[in-house]
Amino acid sequence: MKQKLIVFFKKRETIVALISLVVFGVLLWVDLSTKAWAESTNVRQNAFFLGIVRFYFTKNTGMAFSWFDDNEAAMTVVTIFTVVLIVALAALFFTVFKRNTPARITLAVIEAGAIGNLIDRLALGYVRDMVDVSPLGFGVCNFADFFITFGGVALLVVIAFIGKDALFPLTKKWRDEAKAEEERKEALKAAAESPSEAPSAQDPETPSSEEGNNEPKHDE
Repeated sequence: MKQKLIVFFKKRETIVALISLVVFGVLLWVDLSTKAWAESTNVRQNAFFLGIVRFYFTKNTGMAFSWFDDNEAAMTVVTIFTVVLIVALAALFFTVFKRNTPARITLAVIEAGAIGNLIDRLALGYVRDMVDVSPLGFGVCNFADFFITFGGVALLVVIAFIGKDALFPLTKKWRDEAKAEEERKEALKAAAESPSEAPSAQDPETPSSEEGNNEPKHDE
């Protein structure tokens, strides 16, 4: 049993899964901690740092960046969609992207943001926001919103360009690996579709009793 555990924890997929779990835990803690700090201090800065961002606590009953604020029907749909998204991302983590390290890390980042906001919405009925980026054309958001947004963009980049499984692999090494993988699949497919040509053993023909009796018959 001990040897099996050692082999399990030495597997690359297991190591990446543990790293992703740590990333998820740290980011979720960052999100919930900053929300708790903003609410307890009711931070309300007047000046924008570099003219684009400030800390300004609000209770958001809408989506990220204060979209659909106070729209109860929309938020019910958003909550259901968030739960479905969380389950879907977890399924992708353990199936489609099981051997894709960058994709698994970005999925962990998105999950941290989605679960952080879901906890607020289910426990409080609103999401705690504190990062005001309204000069950029957005509203007030939180770190979970950043995790979801940037994690989603990063995941699209990974799917499109990073690794041998990408749609358009960037490096020659990844393209060569993708070509070799495709050739291997084609060879396996061809081998599975070709009929078996194993020779079948045939019993030598044995003459029947009538054929074997070649002696002439004499009339009595």
